[in-house]
Amino acid sequence: MWHPDSWQALPLSQFPPYPDAAALSRATAELRRLPPLVTTSEIDRLQSQLADAAAGKRFLLQGGDCAESFADCTSERITSKLKILLQMSLVLLHGLNVPIVRVGRIAGQYAKPRSDESETRDGITLPSYRGDLINDAEFSLAARTPDPQRLLTGYSLASLTLNYIRALTESGFTDLAEAEHWNLDFMAQSPRAADYQHIVDEVRRAFARENGHGVAAEISTAARQRGLDKMAARPDFPATGFAAAVFSAAIFPAQEVFTCHEALHLHYESALTRKASLNPDAQGRWYNFSTHLPWVGMRTADLHGAHIEYLRGIANPVAVKVGPGLSGDGLRALCERLNPARIPGRLTLIHRFGASRIQQHLPALIDAVRQDAHPVLWVCDPMHGNTQLTASGIKTRRFDDILSELEQAFALHRQQGSVLGGVHFELTGEAVTECIGGARGLDEAGLDRAYHSLVDPRLNGEQALEMALAIVRMRQGRPAIGADIPANQQVGG
Repeated sequence: MWHPDSWQALPLSQFPPYPDAAALSRATAELRRLPPLVTTSEIDRLQSQLADAAAGKRFLLQGGDCAESFADCTSERITSKLKILLQMSLVLLHGLNVPIVRVGRIAGQYAKPRSDESETRDGITLPSYRGDLINDAEFSLAARTPDPQRLLTGYSLASLTLNYIRALTESGFTDLAEAEHWNLDFMAQSPRAADYQHIVDEVRRAFARENGHGVAAEISTAARQRGLDKMAARPDFPATGFAAAVFSAAIFPAQEVFTCHEALHLHYESALTRKASLNPDAQGRWYNFSTHLPWVGMRTADLHGAHIEYLRGIANPVAVKVGPGLSGDGLRALCERLNPARIPGRLTLIHRFGASRIQQHLPALIDAVRQDAHPVLWVCDPMHGNTQLTASGIKTRRFDDILSELEQAFALHRQQGSVLGGVHFELTGEAVTECIGGARGLDEAGLDRAYHSLVDPRLNGEQALEMALAIVRMRQGRPAIGADIPANQQVGG
């Protein structure tokens, strides 16, 4: 029988060695009495949208920091993260003509798995940094010792981040009509700035064209009052093409930014898992109220391990990272364990192979899932399989490798008669220099100019926007790299 702590009877990987078990128990007891961070209606709404993405009716954009820092909980940094997700989603909406599901690795992505339990510097060996939820990056024994009080700090900062995101959403900041206000300062000099501005102008013209029918004037009111089906049924509502995608995204509850994080620290996750009580449609089901979409990585996706046991019992949509070490039969067993009822939108599979290995491994996994008719949402993470070290020992990723894996993923899904319904990036709105390449041609020598990540390298805002423009080409079956978009030519059609 499943319950929020049934995972404790199974092997638990990536668990930090807390020196004070009683302090950990006190911290989790405190978490259990604190309010939920998200709601059942938000979670269920996301699952419905993920089901649409699996069917090709929407497209998932999932992205954010590899590991959030507690210090990132400022209005400026939260806003910059939102801006790059919003810019990318606008580019995708314009080019793909379907609403975009925006899920940020934000408001809880505070823990990271590590390949090594310890780190050695100058002959001194200390526990590895596992993310701010567990310990501190400073290289000292006191900082690296796991501290249960960090669970409570993580909860508080996740709550503050979510509250600010909701405030921005309710104020209209995420509405398509506000697109011209999403610009990041350093993006003005981007080689792709003109392409993005063309799309913003096209959205403005789309609103202006429909304003004569009274549709645009009613968007904000309809969104607040949720009189959505009536708006979409109007005879003057645009039925197809870019205008339809714009107004579908504007009217329906797609303005919100959902959250996700890796469900790594199961004491934290289970402490925030409760039976739904306020929503009559969800009563009796267990929800993880720390995030909308919890996921597990390849290191914790053991079919018989604690993390899969935990995920299988919650009502949230869940995701699993899959890679070259997973067989077709193993993936089928995971799908059966996590979604035996075959509920659409329940299970997302995020594949990550690396540009040189995706051709070898992905087709067999697609076939395996198809054999059992599992309604999964396929998502490509082109970041993790392409991590490498430079000659000087700096961890980085090459833009061309990321692009190559993504381009191959679209082609392979198309060949297999499958749908690649989303992408998963580690990115930031900041002007960091952590990944090599992109329109500016960042090279190894330039990495140390603004390398801020404590764990994995991220795309900066400019590279992320360039990636979104390339995704449009890939989804349309065109080469990822081609002639630039003329400033007077519409991309969306």
